[in-house]
Amino acid sequence: MLMDDMGWGDLGVFGEPSKETPFLDKMASQGTVLTDFYTANPLCSPSRAALLTGRLPIRNGFYTDNAHARNAYTPQEIVGGITSEILLPELLNKAGYYSKIVGKWHLGHQFKYLPLQHGFDEWFGSANCHFGPYDGKSTPDIPVFRNNEMVGRYYQDFKINKNTGESNYTELLITEAVNFIKNASSSPKPFFLYWTPDSSHAPCYASKDFLGKSQRGLYGDAVMELDYGVGQILNTLKELKIEKDTFVFFTSDNGAALVSQVMAGSNGPFLCGKQTTFEGGMREPAIAWWPGVIPAGQISRQASTVMDLFSTALSLASVNVPKDRVIDGMDLKSSLIQGKNIDRPVFYYRGNELMAVRYGLYKAHFWCWTNSHDEFNQGIDFCPGMNLKGMTSHDQLNHTAQPLLFHLGRDPGEKYQLNPQSNEYKNALHNIMTQVNLHHSTLILGKPQLNMCDQSVMHWSPPGCEKLNDCIKPPPSKPYKCSWPH
Repeated sequence: MLMDDMGWGDLGVFGEPSKETPFLDKMASQGTVLTDFYTANPLCSPSRAALLTGRLPIRNGFYTDNAHARNAYTPQEIVGGITSEILLPELLNKAGYYSKIVGKWHLGHQFKYLPLQHGFDEWFGSANCHFGPYDGKSTPDIPVFRNNEMVGRYYQDFKINKNTGESNYTELLITEAVNFIKNASSSPKPFFLYWTPDSSHAPCYASKDFLGKSQRGLYGDAVMELDYGVGQILNTLKELKIEKDTFVFFTSDNGAALVSQVMAGSNGPFLCGKQTTFEGGMREPAIAWWPGVIPAGQISRQASTVMDLFSTALSLASVNVPKDRVIDGMDLKSSLIQGKNIDRPVFYYRGNELMAVRYGLYKAHFWCWTNSHDEFNQGIDFCPGMNLKGMTSHDQLNHTAQPLLFHLGRDPGEKYQLNPQSNEYKNALHNIMTQVNLHHSTLILGKPQLNMCDQSVMHWSPPGCEKLNDCIKPPPSKPYKCSWPH
């Protein structure tokens, strides 16, 4: 279960004061909470590519080198997408698994990049986020797919009321997930469900039954409905009596998008949010659930990442990880089941730059910045109310000669720098640099897939459009380098 822009502090079990996530809180009480779980990039597309490949975006190609340390994602005009990587469902397929994605894909929208071309057997959802509505002339509305064919477009056929926030789309995603589990459970094949709703990504939406129910406004309404969906899925597993044979993991693709202000979540005590490599952009809510196998009511402080889900899932399915490439994920079974933790590095990349590294409880920042002065002056702020000298800058600050070090146990908000003259600083930096040097020694950069844009590749005439009489003639192809303001 991969949420969109949901922050570490959005769940009651993580301290959200309104306590509006009873199903997730119950899931946590029946499973194990991971307090130190990270994404691989503070933005949607690269983090999803990392989860499904087990590899950092700098390796799997989901980054741009058009500009230094710029985030990049997959808008309608992106030319690239997932290419030579081996995805989790492709490997699970070898072990007989039947797989479905329900929700947002975001790894490229041309036909060759879509889920069924990369191991999934079924799909209901969209290749992009629910932006719009558009005019259909300069920009087409984004389609929703069933398998390889569009079955309508956002706003036209799948309604989202921008004024009230009402939409039944999350309800559809819940139904799709529940029905898939029911159908798959009657088959001799094991199944893999990748549930990726996006209602918590601004502009948020929720169905009529949840609108106005939260103390947190429309964002809270969306979270309440997602929480309900989690409950429906877990209850379905219990009703079918397969919960003791099913590993379930809940997390988010990146930190809360504080730039969206009141239509965004909470990153708890952590600094900044989405788009940044501070803790608020990279540390995610995470719950592992497997009754009878994973201990109930436990806390795991293992430093872990979305890429570990790749290795863990393959291990559970008795499938070997690929040997022809570096895999950044590790198998979390011994940590989750037996409580055996190890020190391992966490790498915080932004675009083509290694911005920071965590090892143990220490984190070193080599580069720091939020966004440009121009963007900030337009009111775009990734760190509202947070201004730390040398950290939350609108200039790219190079600290590689003397990295900024923080102890995340004593100082999860990254406010108090360790004294570079102290033995603690020197010892921690030595250990971190050992990991950095080892990382660089194995680093083969993937070809950047998010460099080129072209208006002609937008969703003008997706497969299936002719059946709906909804094909639009694309403009002539004029490729150009994508300009990423963040």
